[in-house]
Amino acid sequence: MGAATSPDEPATTGDVTVDAAAQDARAAQVAEDAQATDRTGAAGATGETAGTGEAGEPEPAAKGVVSAPGPEGPVRTTRRFPMFTRDTARPEGGGRAAPGDAAAPVRQWPFLVVLGTTGLGLLLVAVDAFGIGFRLGTLLIGLALISGAVLRRFIPSVGMLAVRSRFTDMATYGLLGFAIVLLALMAQPDPWLEIPLLESAVRFTVR
Repeated sequence: MGAATSPDEPATTGDVTVDAAAQDARAAQVAEDAQATDRTGAAGATGETAGTGEAGEPEPAAKGVVSAPGPEGPVRTTRRFPMFTRDTARPEGGGRAAPGDAAAPVRQWPFLVVLGTTGLGLLLVAVDAFGIGFRLGTLLIGLALISGAVLRRFIPSVGMLAVRSRFTDMATYGLLGFAIVLLALMAQPDPWLEIPLLESAVRFTVR
């Protein structure tokens, strides 16, 4: 018969088995953490975002998204840009000019004012109103562009009238409108405004 083991002696075989099981569990946990880290890094590199639904369940990630709607405009969801751009941030001041419950024309009234005035100017040119339709029409088109620059400067939200930054829009609308007004006033025959230097420059350019 083998020697009996006293209660005071440690059960070495059992301890070794328990330690091996604990090491295996720790190794499995480390592997799971590494896989989760790899998945998170891949999602950040491709611009994927994942949110949480109302019930606390994770929502599916959106691929290739670098910005998402926020309470005050688009919000960047990742610092990395995808290989192909799929969305464009709305320019500053590009929001509705009226609350969302207003009618669609009211929400875009700055854009519609400039567009309608420009259309009226083109109509005057087409029908040659009062025999001076060209001068009146182009003058109206220039004033419409200048009014667009003024609206872009003093109204916080102008809807689709906002194309680029506030300064770029103001410079584009203002300079183009001023040039059209100036040329309308100097149009021949019988110009309403005579500037010899500009007349010489125009004649030298178009001769």
